[in-house]
Amino acid sequence: QVQLVESGGGLAQPGGSLRLSCVASGFTFSFYAMGWYRQAPGKGRELVAVLASSGSTYYADSVKGRFTVSRNSAQNTLYLQMNSLKPEDTALYACARGQGRSIRYDGDYYDYWGQGTQVTVSS
Repeated sequence: QVQLVESGGGLAQPGGSLRLSCVASGFTFSFYAMGWYRQAPGKGRELVAVLASSGSTYYADSVKGRFTVSRNSAQNTLYLQMNSLKPEDTALYACARGQGRSIRYDGDYYDYWGQGTQVTVSS
């Protein structure tokens, strides 16, 4: 069955960096678009980044220039490199599988989700 397992979250100082990982299993990882979502306490879910199977990317304006999404298909792993972290980046981050190859922005497009990893940015 499809499984997505995130890791790499933790506490970081403002201006610091973290790299999140999402290990996928149960499907042909390289075929699908993969996304990163986040949800802060009391706020709605926000699409942070998407990586299409072609290598095209999408970033939310709030993270553009600071976050980079990538994948290692040989290891079935999706990454989110987060630099220049800000307190407003504090959230639960989860990876999700798209239902196809392309970038889409609607949450209904993503059919499998990981349990998430907590990122806290604070001094």
